[in-house]
Amino acid sequence: MECKKALIKAEANLEKAADILKQQGLALAEKKATRVATDGVIEAYIHPGGRIGVLVEVNCETDFVARTKEFKELAHNVALQIAAMAPQFISPDEVPPDVNSEPQVACLLLQPFIKDNNKTIQDIINETIAKVGENIKVQRFARFELSY
Repeated sequence: MECKKALIKAEANLEKAADILKQQGLALAEKKATRVATDGVIEAYIHPGGRIGVLVEVNCETDFVARTKEFKELAHNVALQIAAMAPQFISPDEVPPDVNSEPQVACLLLQPFIKDNNKTIQDIINETIAKVGENIKVQRFARFELSY
């Protein structure tokens, strides 16, 4: 029904309708941002060859959502992102004042998504929030890499 309403509002223009739906998803994510997210999953990813490994904790509000395909896919994609891009922090709020690194490189949520450079990790999380209807947060992560 939301798609139909967006198409009517956009006068059958698909691009405008997609923008309307995206804005609705962002608004939904902002509303849910204050909710406590204590359930979730810990996703493990070992890169082929076994030289890079990632553990990431992604939280949501209920265990029901934590078991959904969408949430598990999000957690896996976040782990892949961490393995590929080696962020140092989750968000810009965590960056100490004495660190002089570019936020889009150092912060996971600001990095361009490796599977779609037009979206950031925060965009992917917001899309999943819109799908599952619960707040989602990346709580912490660890990236391990064998040195040569």
